Order: sequence, then structure tokens, then C-alpha cells
Amino acid sequence: MRPNTSSALLSAFRALRISPTTPLRPSFPAAAAALRPALPPTTTTPNSHVRLFSATAIRAGTWLEPNIPRKKKMRKGRPRVPTGGSTKGTTVVWGDYGLRMCDHHRRISAAQLKMAEDTIKQRLRGQKFRLYKRVACNVGVFVSGNEMRMGKGKGAFDHWAARVAVNQVIFEIRGLVHEQVIRDAFRLAGNKLPGQYEFIKKGDPPVVGITKLEGVTLEELKQPWKKFRESQAASSAPSTTSSSASPPA
Repeated sequence: MRPNTSSALLSAFRALRISPTTPLRPSFPAAAAALRPALPPTTTTPNSHVRLFSATAIRAGTWLEPNIPRKKKMRKGRPRVPTGGSTKGTTVVWGDYGLRMCDHHRRISAAQLKMAEDTIKQRLRGQKFRLYKRVACNVGVFVSGNEMRMGKGKGAFDHWAARVAVNQVIFEIRGLVHEQVIRDAFRLAGNKLPGQYEFIKKGDPPVVGITKLEGVTLEELKQPWKKFRESQAASSAPSTTSSSASPPA
């Protein structure tokens, strides 16, 4: 009886063996294998349901609205008073010109700062410049309704605001713009903001409180006023004594 063709092909296929004459990858020497550190066996398997990246967008705050929950109650507080002789924030740092508040410390809302920024950009449209903001809104203002009795909670969130100390720089500008044009832009922005403002340049003397360090060093300002007056009198004493010692004509 003639064998089946399919069974003959199956037996011939099983008899095939793939054995190359030369190894595809040469084995390492025994010394190299001994120097190779042994890796610990991995028992944990990666979870297929865990993503290796986050699909949630990062909530980054801006200078007008910080990354702070609005339900967090905040105290009204007061702007900082540099009683230790600090001059931080009173000079131009990055730009060439600046806008500095010169009358009194106050709290400025985010809407007012945004309006001042838009005014500056509107005035300098088409010019090559860069605007720096030196303040940021980080205080929440909570307001209760009109004709409300005492108590009943702090109130609901109304807007963001920034505490601005006296003689603190609000805006700075650097670019290919004429000084008179920047002066006019800062004048318009100061009209949109509460308070009085002044135009300053890079290199102007800093301010401690309401005292400009122009002709007076910080060490002299830290001295008590009585000792400072005595030192000033002692420095001017020799000229006075010499004029009084001269005989009358």
C-alpha cells in the first residue's frame, strides 16, 4: 500500500534540524564572565495599567492670578515696612527705565495692574521693547454683601490683589524706544493706577522708606539722629572756630 503523501511530508519536516556550523554569537571568556557583576533577579513585573507620564495639564499661575485655591481665606495684612534699612525693590534691575510709586503703600488689584499694562502696550505699539513686571498678585480679597450684619463669616472671594510698599518699582522697560515716549507711556499707566508715581532710570539712588540715599550712605542713615547731628556739627566746627578767632578789623 502506497503511503500517504501528507504523512510523508510531515515525517520529512520533523527530521529537519537547523544547526549552523559557526555560532552566531561567540561566548565570552571565563575571566570576563567572572568580572561581570551579577544582576539581581527581577521579581516585579511592570503594571500595564500604569502610565509612565501624566496627562494632567500643569496649572501654572500668572502674575495676575497665582496658583492658590480661592477658598483659602487670607488676612488683609499690611505692606512691608523696611525698618532695617532694606532697599529691595526700589531701583531698576533689568530694564533701563522704571515706574515707581512714591506716595504711600497700598493694595492694588489685578484689574488695575492689567489696565496699566494694556495702556503701556497700547502706547508703545509697533516699538521694540520688553516690559518687566516687578509685582505679583498673591493676596485674595474677600467681600461680603452690602448691609450685612457683623459675623456670618469672612465673605466670598472677589478679586486678587498685590501689596505694594512705598517707593516700590511696578514696571520696567528695556528696548529701542526713546525716553520721552517711555515717559509718556508711564504717565498714562500711572493715571490708571491709584496713588502717585515717578519716572526713574537705571542707576538712580535707592530709597529706604521715604528717604532717598542721595548724598547719604546707608551706614549714616542707620546711626541715631542725635549722633548723626553731632558728627555733622563736629565736621563743620573747625571752619566756624577759625572764622571766630580772627581779630576784628
